[in-house]
Amino acid sequence: MRTLRLILGDQLNSKHSWFSKVDDEVIYVLMEMRQETDYVVHHIQKVVAFFMSMRSFSNTLQAAGHRVIYYSLDYFNNKQNLQKNIQQLCIEHKIEQFQYQQPDEYRLQLQLEELSRFLKIPVHSYDTEHFLSSRTELATFFEGKKQWTMEYFYRYMRKKYNVLMLDSQNPEGDKWNFDHNNRKKWKGEHLIPPPKLQIKEAAKIVALLKKMKVVTMGSISPSQFNWPISRTESLALLDYFCKHLLIHFGDYQDAMHTEYYYLFHSNLSFAINVKMLHPLEVVETVIAHWEKNKNTISITQTEGFVRQIIGWREYMYGMYWAKMPNYITLNTLENNNPLPNFYWTGKTKMNCLKHTITQSLQTGYAHHIQRLMITGNYALLTQTHPDEVDRWYLGIYTDAIQWVQLPNTRGMSQFADGGIVATKPYVSSGSYINKMSNYCKGCTYKVAQKTGEEACPFNALYWNFLYVKRNLLQSNPRMSMMYRLLDKMDNTTLEAHLKRANYIIHHPNEY
Repeated sequence: MRTLRLILGDQLNSKHSWFSKVDDEVIYVLMEMRQETDYVVHHIQKVVAFFMSMRSFSNTLQAAGHRVIYYSLDYFNNKQNLQKNIQQLCIEHKIEQFQYQQPDEYRLQLQLEELSRFLKIPVHSYDTEHFLSSRTELATFFEGKKQWTMEYFYRYMRKKYNVLMLDSQNPEGDKWNFDHNNRKKWKGEHLIPPPKLQIKEAAKIVALLKKMKVVTMGSISPSQFNWPISRTESLALLDYFCKHLLIHFGDYQDAMHTEYYYLFHSNLSFAINVKMLHPLEVVETVIAHWEKNKNTISITQTEGFVRQIIGWREYMYGMYWAKMPNYITLNTLENNNPLPNFYWTGKTKMNCLKHTITQSLQTGYAHHIQRLMITGNYALLTQTHPDEVDRWYLGIYTDAIQWVQLPNTRGMSQFADGGIVATKPYVSSGSYINKMSNYCKGCTYKVAQKTGEEACPFNALYWNFLYVKRNLLQSNPRMSMMYRLLDKMDNTTLEAHLKRANYIIHHPNEY
C-alpha cells in the first residue's frame, strides 16, 4: 500500500522505528513552508537552523535508501500550507494511506486532525518515540493535587528510568536535588571554546529567505552561528559538554557574564528539541562520563543537568498538553502594557538588558536565568501583556517551540497562570542580578542606590510591582516576607519608588 509519511521540522529522529527498514512503497515528505516561517517573527538563525537540519536529515534518509520528497521554500508547487501540500501529494503520487507522528504543538495537532477528516484515505498517527513521559502522564501523576510541584514529578522520573539511583527508592548522593549548590557567581576563569560547526549552507538559506521576503529578527554570521544541524554535530557537542563543561555546570548554571554567553551550558536544547538527540541518550552519556570521572566531577554538577532534562523538560511537556488550549489565554495578573522597543534592538542604558538582548539578537540564545531573571523579570515588573512576551520568546530563541516556550514564559516567567507552574512570581530588584552576574559593573545605573535617577530601575520597579499587585499576591505564603518589608518601608521611600516606576513603565525607551 503506497504510504505518505509526514516528517515535521522538529521530528528529525533518525532512530525512529519508521526508518528501521527501507520500503519503496513508503514516501517521506519534509516541507519548508510560509505557514511556519510567518506565524510569528522568528530569529533568522532559528529559521536557518531548522531548514539546514531538515535538509541534512532528508539527505541522511535518502543516503539510507528511503524515498524522500523535499519541498524547499521556493519550490514552484509549494502551497506554503501543510494541509494543501499533503492533499496535493496524495493526488500526485496516488497515495493510499497517510501517516504522521504526533506533533508537539497544539496548533499543528488541530491542523492534522482537520486534514485527517478531509482525506479520503486511511490516516494513522504514531508516537514520536522521543519524550520520556506521555502527553497525559503529568496530569495523571498529579490527579487530585492542588499544586503540581515539579520536584515530585522529577523524583518519579528518576525512579521510572533508574537515573542516578542507588536502588529503586534512594537517590545517588543521598539527596534528590542539589539546587542550593547551583547558584555560584562565575569569576571569569578561561573557558575552552566549543567546536566550530558547519554553516556552509547557511548563506544559501539566508539568500532564500531574502528572496522570499520572509521577515525575521536578529543577525547571522559564521562567528555567531553555533547550532548543530545534524546528529553527528549534535553528538560532537554532547561530547564537548561532557569533557569540558560538565565539571562546572551545576555550580554556575545560574551565572551570567558579559563576555561568555554559554559559560558551562551545553547548548544542546535545539538538538534535543528537534529530536536529533534523545533525552535519555543525553542523560545516560553525561552520567557515564561522570561515573568515569567522579574524582574530578561532583554529583552536584551532574544532578543539576539531569534535572533540566528529565525533570523540567518533561514537566513542561506534560503541563503544556494538560492545560492547552486555555493556557495560552491566561493573564491572571491583568498585565496589559506593550513590550518596550529595545527588546528588538538591545538599545537600552540598562547593562543587564542590553547584554542579554544583544546576545539574543546576535546568537538566538540565552540560558534559562537570562530569560527568567533579566528579560522576563523586566517584562513582568513593567506589567507587559503576556501575549507580547510569548511572541518575543517564541520568535527570538532558536530552541523555542511552543510546547516548551509557553509554559516557561507565561507560567514560570510571567506568572500569568496564577501559580500553576511557579509557586511565586520570579521577580527581583537589581541585587539578584548583581549577585549572579557582572552586568552591574559599568552600568549607567547604580545597583546599590535605591532611589533617585541614578538608581537601578529594577529597584523601583520591584517595589512598585509588589504594591500594585498586592490584592493578587499578598495571600501567597512565599510572598509574605516581602510584603512585611514593604509594610515597614517609610512613605517617602515608597512614594519615590512608585513615582519613578510609573515613569519608567510609560517611558521605557528613555532607560
